[in-house]
Amino acid sequence: MKVHYINILLFALPLNILEHNQRNHKSPTQHTPKIPNTRLLCECELYIANYDNDPQIKSVMDNFNKQTEQRFHEYDNRMQENRQKCKKKCDKVIQKIILKDKIEKELSEKLATLQTDIQSDSIPAYVFVKRIGQLGLNVWKTAAIKAATKEAIAEATDAATQAGVDAVVSKLKELLITWSDALDLSPIVTSSNYKCGLALVERAKELFGKACSNGKGGTTSFCNSYIYYGGEEALEPFAQAGRSAFETTLPSQKALLETAKVGAVKATYGSYEVAIIASIVAIMVIVLIMVILYLILRYRRKKKMKKKLQYIKLLEE
Repeated sequence: MKVHYINILLFALPLNILEHNQRNHKSPTQHTPKIPNTRLLCECELYIANYDNDPQIKSVMDNFNKQTEQRFHEYDNRMQENRQKCKKKCDKVIQKIILKDKIEKELSEKLATLQTDIQSDSIPAYVFVKRIGQLGLNVWKTAAIKAATKEAIAEATDAATQAGVDAVVSKLKELLITWSDALDLSPIVTSSNYKCGLALVERAKELFGKACSNGKGGTTSFCNSYIYYGGEEALEPFAQAGRSAFETTLPSQKALLETAKVGAVKATYGSYEVAIIASIVAIMVIVLIMVILYLILRYRRKKKMKKKLQYIKLLEE
């Protein structure tokens, strides 16, 4: 039974094959190439194109490498040029900063004596300076007023003296009308003797001793009345007229001249006071401007020093 079963199977298989071949006897036969199985340990691709031995590919690769190297070389040259330009520019900037620092240092040394702190204490200092100026001006003004007062008194005294002399002279000239043989005694009057009758008599004897002679060995009646025998009593009224004119003229002239002189001094020193105050204000303004400039320069110096340090750090990097 077993053999028969196997025989049946063996016989059935070729029948099926024949049946299949008879049914497809008109179709073309297919020939599939056999791909060999390879067992290699290499991981590379077996069917990759081999360009190493191709001369065209080699020339293209050589050109590419040459162009790449040339471009990298040009890039390096450009970078070196740019670095040199940046370095020169930084050096110029640093030199300018150093030069400005030197100038600012010189200015700071020149302004070292100035007060750099602008506080409320500076206002009393200005007031103190102003008061000192006013005090000095007041001292000068007081001295000038005293000098002007003395000058006014001196001028008033001179004017009053001249008025007294004129009064005595005018009184003596009246004698020429009343006396026929009268002499003009006005030359005997001076600023030193017009108040004293005795001094007038002595001066008349000196000047008119010869003129009083009448040619007969005697003197004229006019000379006897007012010079020789009348003496001090005769000329005392004339001296009294001079004293009255002096005492009358002196107060009015003194007041007038003092007002004029002192007023002129006050006006002059008033203008001086304005000028001095304006000068002090101008000086303080100049000082404040210089201090402000110093502070600005110091701030700019600090700012540029920071830039300088930044440039130095960049150069070191």
